[in-house]
Amino acid sequence: MRTTVGIIGGGPAGLLLARLLDNAGIDNVVLESRDRSYVEQRQRAGILEQPTVDTLRAAGAGERMDREGLVHHGIELRFGRRAHRMDFPSLTGGRGVLVYAQTEVVKDLIALRLAGGGPLLFTAEVRAVDGADTDQPVIHFRHDDQDKTLHCDYVVGCDGFHGVAREAIPATVRTSYERTYPYSWLGILAEAPPVYDELVYAHSERGFALASVRSSSVSRLYLQVPCDTDLADWPDERIWDELDARFALDEDPGWKLERGQVTSKAVLPMRSHVTEPMRYGRVFLAGDAAHIVPPTGAKGLNLAAADVTVLARALIRQRDTGSTQLLDAYSDTCLRRVWRAEHFSHLMTTTLHTDPAHSPFDTRLQLSQLARFASSPHAAADLADNYTGLPLPQ
Repeated sequence: MRTTVGIIGGGPAGLLLARLLDNAGIDNVVLESRDRSYVEQRQRAGILEQPTVDTLRAAGAGERMDREGLVHHGIELRFGRRAHRMDFPSLTGGRGVLVYAQTEVVKDLIALRLAGGGPLLFTAEVRAVDGADTDQPVIHFRHDDQDKTLHCDYVVGCDGFHGVAREAIPATVRTSYERTYPYSWLGILAEAPPVYDELVYAHSERGFALASVRSSSVSRLYLQVPCDTDLADWPDERIWDELDARFALDEDPGWKLERGQVTSKAVLPMRSHVTEPMRYGRVFLAGDAAHIVPPTGAKGLNLAAADVTVLARALIRQRDTGSTQLLDAYSDTCLRRVWRAEHFSHLMTTTLHTDPAHSPFDTRLQLSQLARFASSPHAAADLADNYTGLPLPQ
């Protein structure tokens, strides 16, 4: 097999890149290790920044998103048992975010790919990438019980943190930066209508909580828990009781969540990770293969979309003009945005969560930062600017 761009990973990053390349007439092959059902049901982020929404629309992948997505014009911060709303349009010149689950983005992109006839191989397990520093890198994979090879002009690793693409960058060249957090999230999906109009981020002496949305009838909710949490210790009733306790308001003591059937439950670790560089020879990394952010800032899917948008433009420029200028700048261009997102996500995480090692002094610092977001137009504008999405590099 031979193609111009071999894409490892059929998640949102790989599928969006494939769509952008298809629209430009650049042939590509997508290799995904899981089956279609697994990929379409993999629960991840649900907040799309304005640049991500714009990219999906321009790619012809926004019809159902615009019809079913929920526009949010702000978020609510709760701390000190009081509520404070951040109004994004007034702080950013009109920008907001769209709530549309990653599962739905993936379904839309898969449907478009299959309708267009582009190669999308599920259950294709990539074993290795050879020749990253040559003009003809090769992907070795197994599909339909056969060992196969895909010869490419370029290879793009969109295969996540545990994928093989990053290993194509020699250890002597590759540098990893990482931070782990001393807490996790217990996340649930529940058939319960949200009683809030926008996402609610709560700082509490009991720990952090987040109320999110999947639809008008489905809630996505999170609790900060210890890293060694056993789900067996958290029956549904205990989860609902703890959520209500952390979202409690002095100004509205009767405020409670709408309870419903919990359809999924999982403990999610929290970490930050960046691999540099994001390009070696003709192998490029995108999305979680290159960087991971804690979910507090809602940046994971959006960073992946930004990566592949930058890369698609660079590949199109090379095809049209022969210039490799944008390809050569890819890693530096993306990393500037990645580190900005890492900083914002780290700030949101460490400001809102209760660290087991925190002293009362540390807690007062957190409350001071949250009060500044709530009272200072400049601090609020910076939060809103980062949350709704910084402009993509042109």
